[in-house]
Parts: sequence; C-alpha cells; structure tokens
Amino acid sequence: MSAVQSGAAQEVKKYQTYHVKIDPAQNDKSTEIKLCSAQRPHMRAFHCSWFAFFCAFFIWFALAPLLSEVAISLDLSKQQLWTSNIIAVSGTIFLRFLLGPVCDKYGARISMGCMLMFASIPTACTGLANSAASLYAIRFFIGFAGSTFVMCQYWTSSMFTKEVVGTANAIAGGWGNLGGGVTQLVMGSFLFPLFKTGMSAERAWRTVSLVPASITFVVGAVIIFISDDAPKGNYSEMKKNGTMAEVSATASFRTGAMNLNTWIMALNYACSFGVELTTFHAAAHYFQDHFELTTEKAAAIASIFGWMNVFSRAMGGFISDKMNAKMGMRGRLAWQSFLLIGEGITIFILAQSSTLGLAIFWMTIFGLFCQAANGSCYGIVPYINPPVTGSISGIIGAGGNLGAVGFGLGFRQLEEMQAFQLMGAVVIVAGISCFFVNIKGHRGLISGQDSQEVTAAWKKMAAGPAVNTLSVPEHDAEAAKDVERDTDNDSELEFQQFCQSIHAKE
Repeated sequence: MSAVQSGAAQEVKKYQTYHVKIDPAQNDKSTEIKLCSAQRPHMRAFHCSWFAFFCAFFIWFALAPLLSEVAISLDLSKQQLWTSNIIAVSGTIFLRFLLGPVCDKYGARISMGCMLMFASIPTACTGLANSAASLYAIRFFIGFAGSTFVMCQYWTSSMFTKEVVGTANAIAGGWGNLGGGVTQLVMGSFLFPLFKTGMSAERAWRTVSLVPASITFVVGAVIIFISDDAPKGNYSEMKKNGTMAEVSATASFRTGAMNLNTWIMALNYACSFGVELTTFHAAAHYFQDHFELTTEKAAAIASIFGWMNVFSRAMGGFISDKMNAKMGMRGRLAWQSFLLIGEGITIFILAQSSTLGLAIFWMTIFGLFCQAANGSCYGIVPYINPPVTGSISGIIGAGGNLGAVGFGLGFRQLEEMQAFQLMGAVVIVAGISCFFVNIKGHRGLISGQDSQEVTAAWKKMAAGPAVNTLSVPEHDAEAAKDVERDTDNDSELEFQQFCQSIHAKE
C-alpha cells in the first residue's frame, strides 16, 4: 500500500501546522483569509499572488496614459493608436490558454515569476520604438504580462477552500487590477512630469518605463524563492513523495475546453474584464478629447476607474460567497447576472454624459458593476470542474482578452458613441447567458439539482469551522488519527477522485 493510499501523506507534507484554519478534506486549504498575515504557505502565497499581478498590470498599461505623447513623437493616427492597444491585449491570449494546463501540471509559483521577468524586458525597451510597427511589436510582448492573471487566480484557488475562494480570488485579482489605475496616476501624473523636468517630453516617455521594468524583474525573481505552490508544498516535492498525482496538461486542457459552462463564463469575463481593459486604454483619451484636459489631468481622472479595484472586485467575490451560502450556485449565478446587466445599462448612460462631473460619476458606477462582475465570475470558476481548474481558468481568462480585442476593434472602427452602445448591448446579452449555466452537482438558475455531496458540504459549513491543525500537536498520534477519521479525502489523489465523482453524476 502506498503512502498516499494509507493516509501517511501527512507525514511528508512540507508543513505540519498552519497559522490559519484549514479543511483537510480540501487538501489543507484555508477556510479563512487573514489579510494582515504573510505566514507561509497560505497567506504568503496570497500576497505574492496579488502583488505579482499588480506589477504585471502596472507594466502592461504603463504606456496607456502617455499614448498622446507617443502619437506626437511617432506621428500616429487614431486607428494606429487603437491598433497598438488591441495588440497589447491580444499578446496574452494564446499564453492564457497555454498557462492554464501548465499551472495544473507545474503550479503557479515558477510560472508567475518567469513571466514577470520576461515581460519586464520589452517594457524596458519601450523607448526604442521609432515607428508604428516597432511600437506594435514592443506592446505585443509587454502584453504577455497579462497572462499572469491565470497564475494569480490558480494560486489563490490552490490555497483557499471553495467556501471562501470567491472572496480570495476577487481580492487578489482586484488588488492586482489596481495596478491599471495606479499606473495611470504614477506614470501619467507623477513620473512623466518628474522626468520632464530634466529632459524633453519625448525623451521622458522613452525612458520612464525603465522604472517599473526594473522593479517587476526583481519581484519576479524573488517570489519564486519565498513562497509555495500549495498548502502541502511545491508540486515537484508533492509528486516526488506521492502526495500529488501526475497531471497531463493536454488532457487537462481538453477536459476544460469540452465543458460548455467554460465558454459561457468566458463570454461573461469578456464582458467584465474585457470591458475593463478597453476602458483602461480609452479613459484617458476620452477625457482628454471630450473635455479638453491635459495629459496629466486626464490620466489622474482615468486612474479613478482602476483605483476602485481596491474594493469593487473584492466586493463582487465576497457577495458571491455569501449568496452561495444562502442559495448555493443559484446565488452566485443570480449575482453575476445582475452585475452584468447593471454594467451594460450604465455603459449606455455613461456614453450620454455631457459634463465632466456626470462623466466621472457614471464612470464610477459603471466601474463598480464591471469590476464586481470580475470577482463574481471567478467565484464560479473553481466549481466548473475542480481537477482541471487551471485549464478552465486559462480559457476564461483568455476570454477576457478576446473581449478587449473585440471591443477595441469597435472603438477603432466606429464612432465613439456607437462603440459604447455596442459594448453595452453585448454585456447585457452576457448577463442573460448566466441562466444557461448548468454545473453538474449544482442547481442553476433554471435547471440542475444539488448533489448529495454539495448538500453535505452545506451541512458541514453550518456545523462550524474546519479543523485547525494548530490544535493538533505533531507528537500526538491519537489526535492525528482523530483528524484522519474526520476527513475522507486527505490526499491530492483522493480529493481529485472526490471532485470527479461529483461531476460524474447527473
């Protein structure tokens, strides 16, 4: 009998005690989120996840508030600027598809660090652009930074139970997305003016990106060594000691792609995160063009949209978890549908704003719906098919970028009012699509039924918090046996079998 089959995997896992309450039936994932803690493995991974994604978002959109200056230097038209924006978000689409299965096989930690270091190189080369074509190429490779979203969400999903994963994913994703707002303010209203004090405007935009590029490279290198892939250790160690089964990346992707729910949620994410990416590119130019503001002022106002990620995406995930506790999957889907329909309506209203004050107000309301929908979406993702969450997360994440490409083409080819109206209509359709999500083992909005396992999980939640391993001394063999008797799926292999049993039932 192997160590995994006998339940002896506890003896070889990296950490025997934790600083959070955990659920052994879900691979020692945390049942709580202690934001003020950075203890390994759970909270260290959480903070590494969101901060790495923050840095990725910062370099991804570092050039956005400076595009008016770039257009002057390179003599670019409106169409060429939007082409560069579209290319910036399209570069990560293939990688998001690829990195989902890679996370299932190797974990998020190394993938995250390597991608940050790679994307920082073209960011440092921004100033070398001397034509539209070279700008396209540089922004294409910088766009690879956006693929770190897959690792961000996979990492937190690996560390937190399904009961709180919506909140964990939303906070990590939201604080990461915050980089898109901070970069508007830091790059457009602080660093760019600072650099201009000693050089020309053209020289300033050509050199200012060296600052975030350097910081991001260092962050990518450091997180590899200071964090863990999962509560029980790194994937390479877990496979070696038998705590985790070997995973086929190809089979993982195929399983995720064959699930209709994956593609419905990809549409949802295209209409939340894809809209957010489009707004990051369009906002500063919109305020500069419609209200005749300077680059610095327009960037400062546009940054409000990104700064809302401090709370709005987290709110979306938190309420999704609360709705799940009251209504199950129906609650999560109802909340997701409400947010998308509200987002679509406020897009129509924003497009009609005639004064600066109204435009700022409706951008804020629209941003609240949009970013909360991001968090709500990834409260649903871990349920679709848990053993291949990485692949599903990657496909849905790629949907966000595909949405940005589609909406970007709309702004490139249509009048601005028409582009806003088209975007609002598509978002409302996505909200309606939530009624057709049907996850096996969970009751949806119009079909499906909760499985016995799901019902049992609710009863367990109502009974009280999961076991905290801090209360189980390592030397107390009897206490350890009690923990084993209370948990049926203590190993990664057994957990995967448990998940698969749920999705094998109608």
